Amino acid sequence: MPYFELVAATDEDTVIASYEPLKKRSESYQSEAELEAEFIRMLTEQGYEYLQIHSERELIANLRTQLEKLNHYNFSNQEWQRFFAEAVANENDGLIEKTRKIQEDNIQVLKRDNGLSKNIMLIDKKNIHNNFLQVINQYSVSTKQGAARSNRYDVTILVNGFPLVHVELKRRGVKIREAFNQIERYGRESFFAGSGLFEYVQIFVISNGTDTKYYSNTTRENAVKEFGHKDNTSCSFEFTSNWADAKNKNIPDLVDFTRTFFARHTLLNILARYCVFTSGNKLLVMRPYQITATERIINRIVIANNYKKYGTVQAGGYIWHTTGSGKTLTSFKTARIASRLEFIDKVLFVVDRKDLDYQTMVEYEKFERGAARGNKTTAILQRQLSNPDAKIIITTIQKLSSIIKKNPTHKIYSQQVVIIFDECHRSQFGEMHLAIKKHFKKYYMFGFTGTPIFAGDDDNDALTTAQVFGDELHNYTILNAIIDKNVLPFHVETIKTMDKKDEIDDELVHDIDREEAFNAPARISLVAKYVVEHFDQKTDKKTFNSIFAASSIKSAKLYYDEFKKIAAGKLKVAIIFSQSINDEENPEDPSGLEQDERNFLESAIQDYNETFNTNFSASSDKFQNYYRDISNRTKNKEIDILIVVNMFLTGFDATRLNTLWVDKNLRMHGLIQAFSRTNRIYNSVKPFGNIVCFRNLHDRINEAIIHFGNPEAVEFSLIKKFDDYYDDYNAMIKTLTEKFQLDNIIGESRQKDFVILFGEILKIRSILAHFDEFAGKEIISERDFQDYRGKYLDIYDECRQRRENGENVNINDDIVFELELVRQIDINIDYILMLIAKYQEEADSEILTDVKKAVEASPALRSKRLLIENFIAKVNNNDDIVQKWKEYVKLNRENELETIIAEERLKHNEARQFMEEAFRRGELKTTGEEIIKFMPPLSRFDVDRENKKNKLVRRLEAFLEKYHDI
Repeated sequence: MPYFELVAATDEDTVIASYEPLKKRSESYQSEAELEAEFIRMLTEQGYEYLQIHSERELIANLRTQLEKLNHYNFSNQEWQRFFAEAVANENDGLIEKTRKIQEDNIQVLKRDNGLSKNIMLIDKKNIHNNFLQVINQYSVSTKQGAARSNRYDVTILVNGFPLVHVELKRRGVKIREAFNQIERYGRESFFAGSGLFEYVQIFVISNGTDTKYYSNTTRENAVKEFGHKDNTSCSFEFTSNWADAKNKNIPDLVDFTRTFFARHTLLNILARYCVFTSGNKLLVMRPYQITATERIINRIVIANNYKKYGTVQAGGYIWHTTGSGKTLTSFKTARIASRLEFIDKVLFVVDRKDLDYQTMVEYEKFERGAARGNKTTAILQRQLSNPDAKIIITTIQKLSSIIKKNPTHKIYSQQVVIIFDECHRSQFGEMHLAIKKHFKKYYMFGFTGTPIFAGDDDNDALTTAQVFGDELHNYTILNAIIDKNVLPFHVETIKTMDKKDEIDDELVHDIDREEAFNAPARISLVAKYVVEHFDQKTDKKTFNSIFAASSIKSAKLYYDEFKKIAAGKLKVAIIFSQSINDEENPEDPSGLEQDERNFLESAIQDYNETFNTNFSASSDKFQNYYRDISNRTKNKEIDILIVVNMFLTGFDATRLNTLWVDKNLRMHGLIQAFSRTNRIYNSVKPFGNIVCFRNLHDRINEAIIHFGNPEAVEFSLIKKFDDYYDDYNAMIKTLTEKFQLDNIIGESRQKDFVILFGEILKIRSILAHFDEFAGKEIISERDFQDYRGKYLDIYDECRQRRENGENVNINDDIVFELELVRQIDINIDYILMLIAKYQEEADSEILTDVKKAVEASPALRSKRLLIENFIAKVNNNDDIVQKWKEYVKLNRENELETIIAEERLKHNEARQFMEEAFRRGELKTTGEEIIKFMPPLSRFDVDRENKKNKLVRRLEAFLEKYHDI
């Protein structure tokens, strides 16, 4: 293929302003090979050099050539060997360390032959067009190089010789999740092989020609750490991203994706500027709307500086990105780039409440430790404003206002300062805007909001967002986010709690009697009872947790007492509220509470202390620590129900929170903000955010969604009604029971049809389970459904085993196994032990059948089948089943591990320590040299070295799977 020399490079916007797809292409069949060839042809036309490289020897030789070209330096053979071994392919470096080299430590030191040192750049992040782009395909990795299985990769993009972008293709019509799963297998089986150069891949692209997405290299690892999944159908697929133009028009077709995403300046910008390697070792690749917003703010700053327009509305603007779409990451990247502009002295990120100050600081610290400064007092802020090293400062609007009032001659007013406001719809910003205009002379002022104020909004007397900040620089509405699956839609239910005549809208009547009626003991009891009875249903058996929004402190107190009475021992309930008398400084300070409210809060905090072994109080100095602890425990799902009044209904992100119980009147900004606490992406088990309303908010919900989206947004933002799903479910179950009996699901064709149908049934049941109406309407019995789940898992295990044996598995080319949804209805060991105890007591063979069916239908328990069956054979009628099980598992696990160590001749202490870490992580670390270290001595030249290692890995994985989580 021809290679075109780059004649000119541009500094165009990374995301194209508007893209019109090419004319509809032929619908004729296109094989995967043809798709790959067309893709490579387009890349070469865009300036990529095509190379016929299929082996590591060729890859390393090319890497040397490209690094020499980039650095204008020729390595001696000794220098190259030394640099490659120490800086490029250090055997102690894994994916995380290699990612850090590309993102942060892109200049490595070469020890020259003459004893001097020289900096060698791996990627030029300042002048991106100095980097060289090449493309290779069908690169081979074999077990001889240390791979667990030989693999051949589709297409890889080399940047200066490093494989930084990998593309996995499937033919049109095949689900791209299969491409995702294939990359997952490569990660486990071969990316680490040889010198481990493929662990340098930063971005993966998956496509079937029609649909194309991208994601970062740590996506699966992040999901395993956060969610505890070990299977190759990890929930991380939910975090793949669409590419789009600046108008949020998706670009899914591979041809169009290649012309935009793979444009030289776009791809290099994304790799060099729009990735964030966090302090928690996560690589985040920004989405197109985030990149567009960042660049438009930076461009506005640069232009305003060039034309001396700072200190005017022309030096500002606002970003309208819906709640939950990642505004904090966008603001961080914007602040980081702005702080590096040579003419900018300070970047201030301003929030309107102390709790948001803390939350933002936590998030910024996750993005880059030490990048920003927080402050607890106005005095600290004043010192930071005078400190030239404090480039990015996070503060509250109250502290900034206090500085302006107390120190009207501070030198900061004459410096060039970028001021970014979070959630800029707040009414205070009008006042702050005037104060800034009066004191700051060279400011650039920008706002981020998910719910802007427009002309004609009648719920606020403040200026509109545009009047305060200037032009709308970019928008990404709730409709865009839900269509892109960057946030979830809402499932809204209204539970009637009083007669129609009593449900008077707040807009019509504001009377104490009506609120007293809402707080009547009988109604409080009715609502609390509903929450407790339906908690498992709404939260998928406590997979998720919830917030309860009360209308007032009085109401919150009543609910807390009621939950203590009826949910003790079942649910962990916490409460937090505050009411400040000093809005200038600490709006979350509880000192403004009435004495009885303060006493109640103190008592509730003592309950909390007893539950979690903490030592907080309602005193002003300790309340913030209570807030922070309750925030972390809610995010970690240690709290089942958090009762609030206003706190936590804005700016609080928790992926494992899926339900909002609402007993207060919400509308417009407040409604969207509160609802959006539930709609963060988690995995396929979380299809939407649950909103359970105990007041009639129907009209207000539609009004708010239309206001911040458009009339079409209501259809996308709210899921369909029960009957719409149930009719489809009814038809599917009928097809399942008529077409597929357990004994006739034989042969790949029928197995494939069954797996596809049952997967759809699992998905629709997952949705229906959240509806109260579904109870008693399941159609198929639980025992029969378990049998079908068992068959589904049999086919999955068969496919996995055949694949591990190197056989072709056609059934898995076109379908995806929905293991997460099977897990959702999984049977835990406690349930099995309960059945065993019942069997011992009643000696009913039907119960034993139930045990066997439940185990067969459980992904978590099938590997423990023999363990459970042997336990049943040994246990006696009078035994304490739970205690006996613990003793039995401990003894068997210990004996089996000792047997493995002895038979495999492993180093005893090192092997035990390795397995303890594996049980803690829930996953076996198979990359690197850790396993080799406790194996019997093996020569690197032993041709059977890797086979012995892989055999041991498989045995240890089986052991881990058998004893984990029991």
